[in-house]
Amino acid sequence: MKKPIIEIVDAIDTAKVYEELSDAKSGGICVFVGTVRDFTNNETVVSLEFEAYKTMALKEMAKIIDQAAAKWPLNKVVMRHAVGVKKVQEAVVVIGVSTAHRDACFEACRFMIDTLKDTVPIWKKEMFKNKTVWVSAHP
Repeated sequence: MKKPIIEIVDAIDTAKVYEELSDAKSGGICVFVGTVRDFTNNETVVSLEFEAYKTMALKEMAKIIDQAAAKWPLNKVVMRHAVGVKKVQEAVVVIGVSTAHRDACFEACRFMIDTLKDTVPIWKKEMFKNKTVWVSAHP
């Protein structure tokens, strides 16, 4: 696997992900982009705010990639999470993988986003029309 791209950023540029994952040895590229939706638990969402323990988050993200690389033959990986206030439809996380075959690509991408949500120290505050709630989206 080539050196993965692992970042905590202020904003996610989804346009460059294909270029970052493209590889002559890859027959498949899978990308998951998580965005802010407009409705949660019967409440209208105005925006979300994300905070991260950056040093630890980056280490945990690297561990996730190492775990995926031990299970699947990955060629390239991109893992980015945004921090700060994000509006409805704005991207907050992108996980991208390129592999020789589609099965490994889909499985690795799913594993990485699910594990990121379970283990990486990134916290989410949901801002609704009438209230604000901190969510334990990540530990």
